[in-house]
Amino acid sequence: MKRAIGVFWLAAALHAAQDVHRLTLRQAVARALEQNPEVVMARLAEQAAEQHVEIARDPFIPKLYAGSGAAYTSGFPMSIEGSAPTVVQARAVAAVLNRRLSHELAGAREAVRGARLDTTARREQAVLRTAELFLEAERLGRAVELTVLQVENLERIADLVRARVAEGRELAVELRRAELDVTRARQRAQAYMAELIHAESLLAAWLGYPAGDRVKPASEETRPPQLPDSPETAVAAALEASLEVQKIEAELAARGYRLKAARAARLPSLSLVAQYGVFARFNNYDEFFRKFQRHNTQIGVAFEIPVFTGTAAAARASEAEIEIERLRSQLEAARRRIVVETRHAFEQVRLAETAAEVARQELELARERVNIALARFEEGRSLLSEVEQARYVENEKWLAFYEARYALEAARYRLLEKTGELLAQLR
Repeated sequence: MKRAIGVFWLAAALHAAQDVHRLTLRQAVARALEQNPEVVMARLAEQAAEQHVEIARDPFIPKLYAGSGAAYTSGFPMSIEGSAPTVVQARAVAAVLNRRLSHELAGAREAVRGARLDTTARREQAVLRTAELFLEAERLGRAVELTVLQVENLERIADLVRARVAEGRELAVELRRAELDVTRARQRAQAYMAELIHAESLLAAWLGYPAGDRVKPASEETRPPQLPDSPETAVAAALEASLEVQKIEAELAARGYRLKAARAARLPSLSLVAQYGVFARFNNYDEFFRKFQRHNTQIGVAFEIPVFTGTAAAARASEAEIEIERLRSQLEAARRRIVVETRHAFEQVRLAETAAEVARQELELARERVNIALARFEEGRSLLSEVEQARYVENEKWLAFYEARYALEAARYRLLEKTGELLAQLR
């Protein structure tokens, strides 16, 4: 027993210097929604898309420019950058009617909607990945405990065989076989420990903890997840909740506005223009013009009619039409794939439920055999090594039972992710 426990603690001591965080599944999900790197990057992309909307809105917001075009004039007062020389100058401009810019603004807003949907999709994926990593770490923790018990059982069997060999009641080859079984069990326990440390490290990295930290799953009371009662119900829910479909639809709408903007390049545009200037006599206005006025204002509209726009507008329109057709094909393909994947996920849950039931019945059978072996040993009709062997088999069935149970939980979470209910049921 001491040797088996040493296997466990020796591997754990190699990582004792690391920070270990004990979290429940709900706590891990909550942290993933805030600190997961992929969710953070998606949130930043959403913020960048929102700034693109502000850029697209800019032409419709009145802007005021103030400055001076002061200059000494000798002779006729010529213009400076298109304006007459002024001591103080102010100018305001704003687009009033511009269909091309209006469609570009609408397209930017659809892009924001797509970015928000992408953020939500990343959150759902982060929750699913968190649940999978959590279950894997929890499963491996159980496996380590069970394999340590197996090492203890096999060590006791080896001790019993060693005593029988010393008494001449067993062949020496049986002792070598028993010692080989112990070595194999130790190797298995060490392998599970290494996998456990790796899984806990992956979970910590996924949750945004510093490199080298680990997250150990903590048990909590949870209710069984509410699953769809039929494949048809699951498919309908998945199609309705699919963020991938909604994102493609948002991108399709944005491309539609881009097409309208390209076609609107041939339409007239109307802008509001107002300016104010303070003139000075040292610019010789009173010598070359019949009347001098110091304060001058101008307000009106600039009306522009495109006559020849070149080939770029038509090319942009054709490019947008091609993208729209591509997105429509992608949308139909996504819907078909969702139907197939959701039905498969539903069937995987049913298969996992059957496998879990088989593992449970095999475990019950192994436990009954342990009881029988104990009863026969107490009656003097069997050896202690037979009892230990039965316990070893029971531990094997416990290991298979836990693996089947965690596989079932993972299958359920994957189905809930498809139907859009995973986040709601884990928060």
